[in-house]
Amino acid sequence: LGGSTPSAWHGRVHTLSTWASPHRQRHSVACATQQSPQQHGMSGGHPALPPEQQQPRRLQNAVAIGGPCDADALAVAQLPVPAPGLGEALVRNQFCGVNFIDTYHRSGLYTVPLPFVLGVEGSGTVEQLGPPAATPPSTPTPRLSVGDRVAYFGRHGSYAQYSTVPTSALVALPDHVASDTAAAAWVQGMTAVSLSTRSYAVRAGDVVLVHAAGGGTGQLLTQLCRHLGATVIGTASSERKASVASAAGARHVLRYTQQDVVDEVMALTGGRGVDVVFDGVGADTFDGSLRCLCLGGTLVSFGNASGKVPPVDILRLSQNNVKLMRPTLFEYVKTRAELEALSGELLAHLTSGVMAPSIQQVLPLEAASDAHRTLESRGTVGKLLLDCT
Repeated sequence: LGGSTPSAWHGRVHTLSTWASPHRQRHSVACATQQSPQQHGMSGGHPALPPEQQQPRRLQNAVAIGGPCDADALAVAQLPVPAPGLGEALVRNQFCGVNFIDTYHRSGLYTVPLPFVLGVEGSGTVEQLGPPAATPPSTPTPRLSVGDRVAYFGRHGSYAQYSTVPTSALVALPDHVASDTAAAAWVQGMTAVSLSTRSYAVRAGDVVLVHAAGGGTGQLLTQLCRHLGATVIGTASSERKASVASAAGARHVLRYTQQDVVDEVMALTGGRGVDVVFDGVGADTFDGSLRCLCLGGTLVSFGNASGKVPPVDILRLSQNNVKLMRPTLFEYVKTRAELEALSGELLAHLTSGVMAPSIQQVLPLEAASDAHRTLESRGTVGKLLLDCT
């Protein structure tokens, strides 16, 4: 990868046999560096059929891991195209988003079943529907047809040409929302909406501090907080990112590599502090974020870009009677009704122009390692997408 030709990484390509579950796409490795895919039977306890009874299997490209690894170890694998199970759809992915959570899955910071196809966010087209699953009458049921354009997130292996996804996780896209826009905004956009409305309800007159305001999530969060009537103070690492944060709506942007963020925040607020800090950076900014809060303020710590925050002594929250929250998007969409509500708010903001995701780069699936390195360098000023076609 990173400019290498297919022949250069062919020796690292594996064939994985797959089977669907209601919650995720799981994969069992059958190393194919010495044998062709046609020489392998099903793994995972299924006996191989005699060659004359085997059916040809359609293969796809995907990026799978067999254990925790560095970005350099990511490579394209050959997998059979999975069949949708009960209550699932087979989605032909067009784009998948690259997110920090993907690096956490890859590095082992977040535990995943192994082997694992990376990617929690994608957009594409419904190619096949599995048998419908029984649902309670009160549960909203998505009405999907083959050919519908959809977006989704969850641990469904979106770094692939095809993914099986529960229909309950799919949202049909309106014609005016392009597939690349949906992939760029789905996780980061719903994160921004949930943070500013569920984790802390931003109100007109609030002063908010958004760390990494020039990044993908930071831009969307800044746009939305400004729309809600708040004054946004952003932080950024470079002049370029500072300009991006200002364009997104931050009234003040602090260069944290050159300025003391706590001192500057206190100066800008007349010593009061901010009502809320949205901190997706993690370990490097946590202590300063607490010190930036006003009396009764809220710290929403939602990311680990610089590493996981160490355990916190709860007595530290006594100073200024502050509140601490560590939300995750998945907990806000545990039901279909919650997903429809949150995605509906996002789509409305995309339609009105309140939120406008910035796509920094679209890379081929084979360049997933490059995408991870770029993201982990914290050098992005927009969304990284992988082209899955």
